[in-house]
Amino acid sequence: MHAKVKHSAEPYVLCQKKNGVATLTLNRPKQYNAMSSDVLRELKSSLSDIARDESVCVVVLAANGPAFCTGHDLKEMMANRTPQFIGNLFDQCSEIMLNLQDLPQPVIARVHGVATAAGCQLVAQCDLAVASTQARFATSGINLGLFCATPGVPVSRNVPRKRAFEMLFTGEFIDAQTALELGLVNRVTTPEKLDEEVAKLVGAIVDKPAAVCAAGKKLFYQQIESKIDAAYKIASAAITKNMLGDEAAEGVGAFIEKRKPNWKK
Repeated sequence: MHAKVKHSAEPYVLCQKKNGVATLTLNRPKQYNAMSSDVLRELKSSLSDIARDESVCVVVLAANGPAFCTGHDLKEMMANRTPQFIGNLFDQCSEIMLNLQDLPQPVIARVHGVATAAGCQLVAQCDLAVASTQARFATSGINLGLFCATPGVPVSRNVPRKRAFEMLFTGEFIDAQTALELGLVNRVTTPEKLDEEVAKLVGAIVDKPAAVCAAGKKLFYQQIESKIDAAYKIASAAITKNMLGDEAAEGVGAFIEKRKPNWKK
């Protein structure tokens, strides 16, 4: 028998769109943004909406409250400890991670606090990440007798193998500076300047041609998992198509004519 989940008056995932930027905010602060099945459903719905919205050029993933995200809702999992529920939950979460990768827009994680287990997975799965000096990261499931198998998928694709194993086997926290050095995040700044630093990164991307960013993101993930000869074939085909397209014609033409490009929106 499944436990009943009480819905809050406010959505668990807030979505704001402004000036080409969609900001998704995890909004379960009292539970440290633990990802319940309801959170996952709302996040999937929001990502599906953004994927279809051509006015959105960049996505920011943020969170309310003291933590960024502390992973799955353990109380919900223990109250529904059946193969069907647990299997569906992890499948649903994995699908969302793939949705983030398949999203045509670049996704930036804004990490202000703790990101553990599936929360660390979220950060690793985003294309880019900006962290506060107060942020900490861990694949902490091992401390509960639960190896962070699914978080390990994107973490092991962000950080060197031996450091990934260290995180997975020890469950110990790493600070923001260490996360930067390992490649888990792109930038680290003070809590007071976190929004400013995120805005800088957004600003450096949002005015670029959206179609080229979307094609480039798709290409990146295709080639990174391929052998180098196959990767070059994929990349060569992509850049040929790009060079013969409208965006490159405008961009290269503008460069030669010493003017600013006028991208299609």
